[in-house]
Amino acid sequence: MSETPDVPPAAPTAEELLPTTRRALLHRLARAQAEGRTPSMVGAVVRDGATVWASGRSMMEGHGPDGDTQYRIGSLTKTFVAVLVMRLRDEGLLDLADPLGLHLPDTEPARATIAQLLAHTSGLAAETPGPWWERTSGELRPELADLLGAAPVKHPAGRVHHYSNPGFALLGALVEKLRGKPWGDVLRAEVLEPLGMTRTTLLPQAPHAGGWAVHPWADVMQPEPLHDTGRMAPAGQLWSTADDLCRWAVFLTGGDERVLSAATVAEMRTPAAAPAGEDWDPGYGLGLQLLRRDGRLLAGHTGSMPGFLATLWVSVEDGVGALVLTNATSGPQVASVAADLLAIVADNEPRFPEPWRPRSAADPALLALTGPWYWGTTPFVLRLRAERDVELTALDGRGRGALFRAEPDGTWTGLDGYYAGETLRVVHGDDGEVRHLDLGSFVFAREPYDEAAGVPGGVDPEGWR
Repeated sequence: MSETPDVPPAAPTAEELLPTTRRALLHRLARAQAEGRTPSMVGAVVRDGATVWASGRSMMEGHGPDGDTQYRIGSLTKTFVAVLVMRLRDEGLLDLADPLGLHLPDTEPARATIAQLLAHTSGLAAETPGPWWERTSGELRPELADLLGAAPVKHPAGRVHHYSNPGFALLGALVEKLRGKPWGDVLRAEVLEPLGMTRTTLLPQAPHAGGWAVHPWADVMQPEPLHDTGRMAPAGQLWSTADDLCRWAVFLTGGDERVLSAATVAEMRTPAAAPAGEDWDPGYGLGLQLLRRDGRLLAGHTGSMPGFLATLWVSVEDGVGALVLTNATSGPQVASVAADLLAIVADNEPRFPEPWRPRSAADPALLALTGPWYWGTTPFVLRLRAERDVELTALDGRGRGALFRAEPDGTWTGLDGYYAGETLRVVHGDDGEVRHLDLGSFVFAREPYDEAAGVPGGVDPEGWR
């Protein structure tokens, strides 16, 4: 089989991959297509904002899919719907803590919050009442109530992670209610067009792959039906291409101010639901699946619809993303293949750190705060980071530390770990000199149990002995 030409980059061209890396990627894709017995498969990798590799394999010699071939992407659609909801949040049109009933009255589960729907913790049923929505027309379910059935709530809201396709159909209806137009139109205008994703659509547009079911015990196949799923479309109807999904991987890594800020996209990648059952590896954020694989944190989503499988993962730390699309109902383990493609690049060609460069200037008052501080007898060090941000780190590596964002009032807000959201402030004495640091009532002094720092509970008057 011959390798297809590279997909045009989703951003300015990055450094070209080594030939050995490219061959390893193509070999992994070829093995997945052969062992998975799928009519065709396309894979792609982005690194630092650009597509660095893409290729396709097919059952037909010389006719591998390219970056412009559409495939149905299934539940990857949910990541797009989640972005639309987060845009509404950032504009102040809703709060993630709002109950669904506030915006869609008389809709179950009325008391579940929007955040719970995004994280699949609403307790809502996994599927619609029969017949199976993925293989039937949406005309069978014309109203929202038709998606839920008589007893749609299976668990108390907020208690467990229970994946729900109707839950994302409700989120699509929420977008339509607050925007006053079909969610697909909103998606095109607010997300797809700004990101240049012109080949991501609700219904297939040529050139596109046909969906197939491959017999489990014989090398024969038959076509899968294709329907417009109507109100269930936000759960998994979108079609897309490797070219477009490379752009989506770049977006999910760093955001885009035309669509969502990097901070909001990072919020989506933050765990919002514990995984179900005994497997504590995979989790879920706000519309994004999370997976820790070989010590690497991946965010993205898998997808399946009759005749199609898809997966997209990004590793923010590595600056690498990978995707796989195929047109078989089952067989190839595309989630693992996409993770393997990402790892091949990240492991064989690890990202170079930015060269150290000194600051042009630093506030002397901030410099005076850097260095050792003590919480009780535990030594910490305060370091000055970008702009006026600071980092507090335990010197023995065992204490709680965090990054802190500088605020206009001269305080800092914790960004991660135990101190996320907590306030760090400098406390001055009557003479104007720095007395201690206060972090959520914890006192950090320049010396262990420094009496002058006002340590809570006081200090033994006989001191150290």
